[in-house]
Amino acid sequence: MKTLENSFICGTLAFGFYLPLWAASLETITVPEQLKSAVAKVLVSTTSCSVTCGLGFKVEELCQVAPNGERSHCTFRKSDCLTSWICGLLHFTVPIGRPFELSCLTSEMIGVGSQAFIFTWRLARGIITTDDTLFKAFKTPSFVIKLSPAKESDAGTYRCDVQLMKTFKLVKRIYFGLRVIPSNLVDLNFEKSLTWEQKLAANEKEGNQQNGTSVIVQWHHQSWQRRALLVFLIGIGSGVAGGVLVGTVVYFLLQARKK
Repeated sequence: MKTLENSFICGTLAFGFYLPLWAASLETITVPEQLKSAVAKVLVSTTSCSVTCGLGFKVEELCQVAPNGERSHCTFRKSDCLTSWICGLLHFTVPIGRPFELSCLTSEMIGVGSQAFIFTWRLARGIITTDDTLFKAFKTPSFVIKLSPAKESDAGTYRCDVQLMKTFKLVKRIYFGLRVIPSNLVDLNFEKSLTWEQKLAANEKEGNQQNGTSVIVQWHHQSWQRRALLVFLIGIGSGVAGGVLVGTVVYFLLQARKK
């Protein structure tokens, strides 16, 4: 019983507290005359981010908007945008001895200036992975790793983290899976590795394909000739039928005129 009484008392006090606020909200709000004629600069449109991951930019349109909704003095500005800071894994295959570069900055970020960022490289040597527990620090101060030339020991996964210099905010993480293979594997001659039976089967298959192609071309040619003959006959028949019809009409008209 006491619990019910306490609940009733609390509810009454709460109602009494919020009642003045509710009543005050129903009062008419008067807008000053200065605000009625005020002009505000409002963002009216914006483009999508220039990149799907990492730091990019978008173009925004700002206009002065009057109380009646009229726009004037519109200007455009470029501002930074960040859709996602994770850029996934990119795969590369490089022959041994060939120069190669890995860069974790896009043209948009280079336009901002490389001095505005902090770059941290890590390497999982010999494997392609995105498991961060397998990476070890790879010391380089630049946003570019230059392999000149690439060696087999350079193979592995390189991870680049990009942070803003002012706030240390992480704005990009990208993985580079690099395979370094012997150069003779790149120019592998497939035909030399075939046996005599495989070469014979390949030649027969190529001959059958050529014969099939010639048969199809010949069939299309004959089909075209048949269609041309049919159109010619239809044209002659239509001309003859039209001439007979016109002659018949003229004959009956002459007979009617004589009568």
